[in-house]
Amino acid sequence: MTIRYLFFCLLFLATTSFAQIANDNTLKAQIDGKEFTTQPRRIKIANFWWITANTVKPDKSLRIWLGRFDKSDVLESGTYLVVDADKPDTKENKKKYEDMGKYKGIAVIKYVEETREPRMEYHVGKSQNADETIQVKVGTDGFLEATFSGNLVGSYWKEKATATVFGGMGRLMNKMEDKAITKASGYDSDIDPEGNGYKKQEKVDQIVISNGIVRLKLN
Repeated sequence: MTIRYLFFCLLFLATTSFAQIANDNTLKAQIDGKEFTTQPRRIKIANFWWITANTVKPDKSLRIWLGRFDKSDVLESGTYLVVDADKPDTKENKKKYEDMGKYKGIAVIKYVEETREPRMEYHVGKSQNADETIQVKVGTDGFLEATFSGNLVGSYWKEKATATVFGGMGRLMNKMEDKAITKASGYDSDIDPEGNGYKKQEKVDQIVISNGIVRLKLN
């Protein structure tokens, strides 16, 4: 069996094993002035439940986590304080959260966009401590509705030369399979560059999200 044949077999299995799951969820937002519209889902990544929304060509992933300082998930109506995605539980954030007395919890936002195929380079955005909020309403119909806007700290990532060389055809096949799974299933498969053979570049910027609206069925 040739490598080329095996490669296409893997892609076929990926796309047929993860059939697109239709749902009534919606997410709309402007990201750097461009329309981002898709059907979000709630999935568990590590120990946390994220609202995750994905599109392809190029691969894009927008994730939102709603929780508390004890790192427990929470999905209740109210105002959530958006915090630094890398350091959400600082003393300053906790004091602001407790003193204000108006926040139901805290929120983290992360955005990942493929800027060079196949997943060679990425543009990544993370929420920061900027007194931004997310408004959440959980209805009796079982849907969560949220509105959000904000500025994310943008960074750029490139695949390390060593990862490309030593990963070889196997790494390429894995990336293509992950892309196929993402496209077919609606779940982002291994899209995050951090700790995955990529190097953060010096360039930084902002990713602006505006007019964000999400409607998600919880049960």
